[in-house]
Amino acid sequence: MFDNLSERLSGIFDKLTRRGALSENDVNEAMREVRRALIEADVALDVVRSFVDKVRSRAIGADVIRSVTPGQMVVKIVHDQLVEMLGSEAEPIDLHAAAPVAIMMVGLQGSGKTTTSAKIARRLTQQQKRKVLMASLDVRRPAAQEQLRILGEQNGIDTLPIVAGQSPTDIATRTLQAARLGGYDVVILDTAGRTHIDEPLMVEMADIKAIAKPHEILLVADSLTGQDAVNLARSFNERVGITGIVLTRADGDGRGGAALSMRAVTGKPIKLIGTGEKAEDLEDFHPGRIANRILGMGDIVSLVEKAAQNIDMEEAAKAAEKMRKGIFDLDDLANQLRQMEKIGGMSGMLGMLPGVGKIKKQIDGANLDDSMIKRQVAIISSMTKAERRNPDILKASRKKRVAAGAGAKVEDVNRLLKMHRQMADMMKAMGKQKGGGMLGKMMGALGGGMGGGMGGMPPGGMPNIDPAQLEQLAKQMGGGAGLPPGFGKGMPGLPGLGGKLPGLGGIPGLGKKK
Repeated sequence: MFDNLSERLSGIFDKLTRRGALSENDVNEAMREVRRALIEADVALDVVRSFVDKVRSRAIGADVIRSVTPGQMVVKIVHDQLVEMLGSEAEPIDLHAAAPVAIMMVGLQGSGKTTTSAKIARRLTQQQKRKVLMASLDVRRPAAQEQLRILGEQNGIDTLPIVAGQSPTDIATRTLQAARLGGYDVVILDTAGRTHIDEPLMVEMADIKAIAKPHEILLVADSLTGQDAVNLARSFNERVGITGIVLTRADGDGRGGAALSMRAVTGKPIKLIGTGEKAEDLEDFHPGRIANRILGMGDIVSLVEKAAQNIDMEEAAKAAEKMRKGIFDLDDLANQLRQMEKIGGMSGMLGMLPGVGKIKKQIDGANLDDSMIKRQVAIISSMTKAERRNPDILKASRKKRVAAGAGAKVEDVNRLLKMHRQMADMMKAMGKQKGGGMLGKMMGALGGGMGGGMGGMPPGGMPNIDPAQLEQLAKQMGGGAGLPPGFGKGMPGLPGLGGKLPGLGGIPGLGKKK
């Protein structure tokens, strides 16, 4: 969502950081370009004015002009101001109220309220072990209630039985009664939307609010709608009184201005962002991490957290033990590729690595896509058990058979085998390093316990993640709230990427066209 803005700001700050000293005119010129970039990103004009004025007043101070690295100091000031504009601290959904806690979902038609309701319910059920009941109060849109029921079945969430002919307020009353009788912790009320804001919609929302007395009223807004989303947030906040915002389609190619404006315009926090169509594609909104992404600093902390939630910890522990011994066969590579798919695929991982934004054009030119992972797994699956354990026995005739079985070419098999050899050598070298090198740091951040410096998982499943450890890992890998890092120092190889691109520290596979 922030790609265009990130690219513009990176260009502006690259010019600043290359200069040894900055004059007041240099800062003013940079601020004019920042202002233009924010306006083009569809940020509200009053928010742009306030942002630029605050940055300029701090940047022209004596501390910056006399600083050893004045350009980097300006970048840090912009970063800090972005964090302040986005809300400083993450504010998750508040469930501190007497059960059942009612959450009311509001927004226009087509913004993703029903899907987001199911995502939130799934998240509360799986991560916080809450018993959740969902109910659709949308009696206008055809099959809206049926859609929520199906989503509930798919994700193992209870939904209120549908009774034809009931009004939204009647359904709200029945939902709360059912929740009390059923011992539910949370009730999610999916209200109706319109194609635009009108008086009947606002009256209906007010009536539901009066009956349900929701602890949270979450506005679901489509981030692709730009300034319309900001006006929507202002209107709902004035008439209904929202407590937070959920931005959907944050994985789209919108200009990002809505996210940067909403907090400043409404004073209400963005609590969650939808990053895809799958039920698990919902993330907490962390202002600091979003600011890092905008300024090209990456988001290693979110990447590690996502890995902790999606990676099979038992498999990860076994893999780490094998790597420590210098063992890495094709079965291990296939497992690595499957785990990568779970945490967002190649594009998802690269998007969170610091510095990648600066070489976005080279990456796009390399024709990388997540289907490459599926092709590589298919090739490995076409091999016999003996071939996967000992790739050296794969001679010409065997390669032809494997390629035919996977619907690939022999060249694809050779490319995969070359990538495996590179990774096996790398894993062997990492295993010999004290503490397991970068692999040890990554595994250690996910939770200690396996010994030998390789990290591991505590018995019983998902690790307890130490936020301080994650922040430390981010700094070690070049991210965090500091300054744009020199990318590629000590970066491990990533499965599925071979070749080299400037600044990526020789990540294998990048730069090779399909």
